[in-house]
Amino acid sequence: MGQLIEQTARAAGDEIAAIIDIHNVTDLETMGAVADIVMDFSSPASLPQVASYVRRTGTPLLSGTTGCSEAELAVLRQLGEAAPVIHSANYSVGIAVFRRVLEQVSDILKPDFDIEIVETHHNQKVDAPSGTAKLLLDAIDPRHEMRPVYGREGICGKRDKKEIGVHALRGGTVAGEHTVRFFGVDEELEITHRATSRQIFVNGALMVARKLYRMPKGFYQLQDILFGGNRS
Repeated sequence: MGQLIEQTARAAGDEIAAIIDIHNVTDLETMGAVADIVMDFSSPASLPQVASYVRRTGTPLLSGTTGCSEAELAVLRQLGEAAPVIHSANYSVGIAVFRRVLEQVSDILKPDFDIEIVETHHNQKVDAPSGTAKLLLDAIDPRHEMRPVYGREGICGKRDKKEIGVHALRGGTVAGEHTVRFFGVDEELEITHRATSRQIFVNGALMVARKLYRMPKGFYQLQDILFGGNRS
């Protein structure tokens, strides 16, 4: 992702002020405010240095790092006090629309439909379920009133109406596929998003970055920037 962002940004005429990776992340400790925005698609292990840099310089931050714990997500939200900050597991415009649709239909379907989420990624992906699957789960159940069940094995009893199944498939070079299925009596509704390359995430992230750095301090959701709304 980092290399694709660099290549796409340069092709669009943007200037790359610095490139930080696992080998030189400590350089952030002495670097000044050299850019309009920081784009972080690394790993949660880099968050302490990134967060310290944003607090010190006030540089806006766009984070696409997945696998963050609740505590790490809380750090990102708090950074909104120092700069405009956004974190999203997926910067695809299609996924943003997917999430918006789920928010609108889930409360109507939840009382009578069973819900399952299936995500598929390439065999090099290290975290499961994907950050996008978690994002979709949160759209379906924002108040966390239901119980996620991550895969099933053995004799697990009848399906509980309050559970949402979440399943991760890994193989080949799949860039990303996410499906939410609603199973009702004599009817089913299925919504699927397929990414055929990581370029869609890069394009979405750069579009959001060009808007974010002009915005006031605060922690933003992707929905806020694409569709309007109140920041956190």
